[in-house]
Amino acid sequence: MSELRIAIAGFGKIARTRHVPAISAVPGAELVAIADPVPAAADVPQFPSLETLLREGPEIDAVALCTPPQARSAQAKIALDAGKHVLLEKPPGATASEIAPLLAAAREKGRTLFATWHSRFAPAVEPMRRLLAERRIEAVTITWKEDVRVWHPGQAWIFEAGGFGVYDPGINALSILTRILPQPLFVTRAEHDVPGNREAPIAAELWLADAARLPIRASFDFRQTGPQTWDIRVDTDRGAVLLSSGGARLIDGDRMLIDSEKQEYPQLYRRFIELAAQNACDVDLAPLQLVADAFLLSRRRSVEAFEDHS
Repeated sequence: MSELRIAIAGFGKIARTRHVPAISAVPGAELVAIADPVPAAADVPQFPSLETLLREGPEIDAVALCTPPQARSAQAKIALDAGKHVLLEKPPGATASEIAPLLAAAREKGRTLFATWHSRFAPAVEPMRRLLAERRIEAVTITWKEDVRVWHPGQAWIFEAGGFGVYDPGINALSILTRILPQPLFVTRAEHDVPGNREAPIAAELWLADAARLPIRASFDFRQTGPQTWDIRVDTDRGAVLLSSGGARLIDGDRMLIDSEKQEYPQLYRRFIELAAQNACDVDLAPLQLVADAFLLSRRRSVEAFEDHS
C-alpha cells in the first residue's frame, strides 16, 4: 500500500511531541503538512488554516485533528467534505452528539473517521482486560492526578466551556476502564471543583457502576505536583490488580507482569492506516458519554482561582 499522506491540524505540544514522532516511526505514514495559525518550526510546509492547506497545500489523504475540542467538529466536517480520512485526537469533540453527523458523513464519503483513545494502546491495557475476564471483579479505584502546568502550559482553552478541564486527562482513565471491564458503565454521582475564574473543573470525584452495581470510584486532579499518578486498581476474588503509569505497568498482587515504555501513538497510527486502507470507521463514544453524564449529575464546588504562571 502506498503511504498515507497526513496533515496535522493544530500544532500544539501533543502534536509536536507525540504525533510527529509517531508518524515518522510508522511505515506507511508520512507527514506532509501542518495547519496552525501560529508559526512553528517544522520540516513540512505550514498553512494558517485547514481550509488554506486543502486549497493550496500538497496532496494529502488524511487529516489528524489535534486542535482544542471546541473546534474539532467543524474542522472534521471540512476534511471529510474534501474526501479526506480523519483522525480525531481525544476527546473526539466538545459534545457527544456532534460526532454522529461526522460518522454519517464519513460513511457517505467512504472515508475513515477514527475517534482515538490513545491510552487504550498502552502495553498493559489488553493484558489487564484478559486477566480480568477470568476473575470476579469486586471494586475499582481510579487515581488520575497530574500537573496541568506541565502538560498544558498556558493553554487557557482547557478551562473554557467545552475544554473539559481535568477530564482532558481523566477521560484517558475512562477510556481504559470502558475497555477492560466486561459490562457497560454509568455515572451515579459526580462532584466538581471549579476555580472561581474558570469554567471547567480542576478536580473531580466520580462514582460509577455497572448493571451489577459494581462500585467504582475515580479521583481526578489537575493540581498534582511532583510525581504524577495514573493508576487503576481493580480488586478481584483473587487479589488486587494494578495498572499504573497510565498503562505502562501491570501488577498482579506482588507480581510485576508488565513494566514497559508506552508506545501508544505509533500503535494508534498503525490502526489509522489499517482503517484507511479499508475506508472503515472506529468511533467508540463510551468514555465521552461518561464525561457528559458526569457534567449532567455534577455538584459544583467553587474553589480558589487558578493562575497558570508557567
